[in-house]
Amino acid sequence: MTKPSLPDLLHAAVSAVGGTERPGQVAMAEAVAEAIDDNSHRLIQAGTGTGKSLGYLVPALAHGERVVVATATLALQRQLVERDLPRTVDALHPQLRRRPQFAMLKGRSNYLCLHRLHEGAPQDEEDGLFDQFEAAAPTSKLGQDLLRLRDWADETETGDRDDLTPGVSDKAWSQISVSSRECLGATKCAYGAECFAEAARERAKLADVVVTNHALLAIDAIEGAPVLPQHEVLIVDEAHELVSRVTGVATGELTPGQVNRAVKRSAKLVDEKVADALQTASESFERVMELALPGRLAPIPEDLGYALMSLRDAARNVISAIGATRDKSVHDEDAVRKQALAAVENIHTVAERITNGSEYDVVWYERHDRFGATLRVAPLSVSGLLREKLFEDRSVVLTSATLKIGGDFNGVAASLGLSPEGVEGDDVPLWKGLDVGSPFDYPKQGILYVAKHLATPGREGTRGDMMDELAELIEAAGGRTLGLFSSMRGAKAAAEELRGRIDNPILLQGEETLGELIKNFAADPKTCLFGTLSLWQGVDVPGPSCQLVVMDRIPFPRPDDPLMSARQKSVEEHGGNGFMAVAATHAALLMAQGAGRLVRASGDRGVVAVLDPRLATARYGSFLRATLPDFWYTTDRNQVRRSLAAIDATAKADGK
Repeated sequence: MTKPSLPDLLHAAVSAVGGTERPGQVAMAEAVAEAIDDNSHRLIQAGTGTGKSLGYLVPALAHGERVVVATATLALQRQLVERDLPRTVDALHPQLRRRPQFAMLKGRSNYLCLHRLHEGAPQDEEDGLFDQFEAAAPTSKLGQDLLRLRDWADETETGDRDDLTPGVSDKAWSQISVSSRECLGATKCAYGAECFAEAARERAKLADVVVTNHALLAIDAIEGAPVLPQHEVLIVDEAHELVSRVTGVATGELTPGQVNRAVKRSAKLVDEKVADALQTASESFERVMELALPGRLAPIPEDLGYALMSLRDAARNVISAIGATRDKSVHDEDAVRKQALAAVENIHTVAERITNGSEYDVVWYERHDRFGATLRVAPLSVSGLLREKLFEDRSVVLTSATLKIGGDFNGVAASLGLSPEGVEGDDVPLWKGLDVGSPFDYPKQGILYVAKHLATPGREGTRGDMMDELAELIEAAGGRTLGLFSSMRGAKAAAEELRGRIDNPILLQGEETLGELIKNFAADPKTCLFGTLSLWQGVDVPGPSCQLVVMDRIPFPRPDDPLMSARQKSVEEHGGNGFMAVAATHAALLMAQGAGRLVRASGDRGVVAVLDPRLATARYGSFLRATLPDFWYTTDRNQVRRSLAAIDATAKADGK
């Protein structure tokens, strides 16, 4: 029997999802197939509307080896598992003569733990009762969430938190879930045979396609203990997010509260002398943290260094002692010991990492009005880790609508540990970049407007001229506006000011769940939605409800961001341009994602307005604009108002 051709398979899959075949999608599928066959690597930029999910799923399924697909957002994971994969498998089955299996796999804490549910969470003494369902008043929000979780546990097939709708608070979920460090292990747990997390792992072992997230991919790479099943092909979707997700997983933190909890959890399991040493170390750490001021610690202050060494040594002794004692008077001892060990091991790991003082780590204090000070440590770069762990022994395809920064792939490639395209050498993974474009006609569908006449934004203070400009643009557009702000403070200030100045309803991030906000925004064209960075990627509102996307300023990292500043300085010390490599690249990625909210379908029309004159006047402006979709560009404020009014009039004439 002849092997079915890739174009035939793609045609069948596209027809099954009711889509339209696009040249970019075909080019992408061919590139993915080639990478898999050659065991090589690809960076593929596929603009909105390309249909990139099918562009990689079809060649991956046709190949027949196990594939892991890692995404950044829950929305895309769900789309793949609930919509794209079932339809694609059904469509390809007749030609492939087999039915590929697929499964979702997440970190252990995403699944309900039956042991926690039935035996209760080991609690600290002052938290009261062991049974969290009894401890939380049934009338409280926490109590109601816990009762609902208990009911849900009887009916759920997956135990996956994301299958619970509506969701529950993190506090409620933490009562019935465990981290991988806290887990007793299937063989030691009375509920091991029914465990949801273990069942998900077993399904993944049997699946041809495993859908996971960037965080689990990072854990799999960093921690050395494989979580994902063996696979021949790795596809990273939303790949522009990968570096920040891996950095997040590789970041350690210590707080006085966290150390205190570890002290209390371990106190009953070790002798008094060992417990007292950890208590004393905890108190000296707390005293140091009370005086902590935000900012990078280079070098580590002497008093903090001593406190961390005491913590490290005391934690190490507790870990040894817990391993050597048994106490049958402790209720559910194995779970209590496991939770205590997890808490103390984390303290030991972070304290030791900071006291070792690696030149490749950045250490800093953060302060929160409500929670006090936190000590953090993060890698200066994850590029070496990614080069070593990601690109060995498998073919890797990284794809996103935003991978070319300033016009080429090399910036993103460098952050992933790759050399410039085409450079060969020992231990240098070879890769090719491909931009398959977008099916949309950006110059005809959108305008990029830069408000060149406005004052340059300062670090603080309100921008009266910017508020006036924003109000006029919204009125010209008849609402229909997504306002993307570089800070929550800026989004709130604009919402408060404009609610008193214009008639259009203004929704604000944080006042409702994101899903509810987007639903309400899409339902009423007169409405505006204001939010901050987390909104920039979560909004998909095709049609006339979103015809104006406004960015208040270029979203450079804050000058006092310790990690970004350290990365910038490191690039400069190695002879590079730190500002362009770090700050401008960071801003370019965010702006491209923000501008990508405007045109989501072939009939969409509108304006992306950037209320920061530096995009037109600064030397780096052309670098940032080269990363944005190829909209028609203008700085003429009157032209833009006329265009917005015309777009609004057309939508109203169409009854929208």
